Amino acid sequence: MLLYNIGKFSTSSYSKLVKNTMNQQVQVIKLSGIINTANSQELREEITHLLNSGTKIVLVDCQDVIFMDSSALGALVLAFKTLRAAGTKLFLCSINEQVRILFELTGMDKVFEIFNNQDEFNQIILANS
Repeated sequence: MLLYNIGKFSTSSYSKLVKNTMNQQVQVIKLSGIINTANSQELREEITHLLNSGTKIVLVDCQDVIFMDSSALGALVLAFKTLRAAGTKLFLCSINEQVRILFELTGMDKVFEIFNNQDEFNQIILANS
């Protein structure tokens, strides 16, 4: 069983961002609602801000995401590149069909490592860390 230190951030009336600390080196960002132009910049900033905390692995959990547009995808790509340059890994999990199609159409499903859920992430990544 994982223990979480939860902090909540409101990005708009349609989405929210919750950061969970799995351990000292892993941060989970749980998204919900609509992730679009209105809040994608804040999403990118929150993810890249984790570099200052010594985080080595970031998991973006999209289980409660209703819709994601191309600007949100762009924010994730920029965050991915920034984190990778600093030696931090970014993973995704629990994406819905709309988000999966967005990633497939843009080829980003080949760039990001995407897990079915947090349990699969825990078994594959955390077991090997």
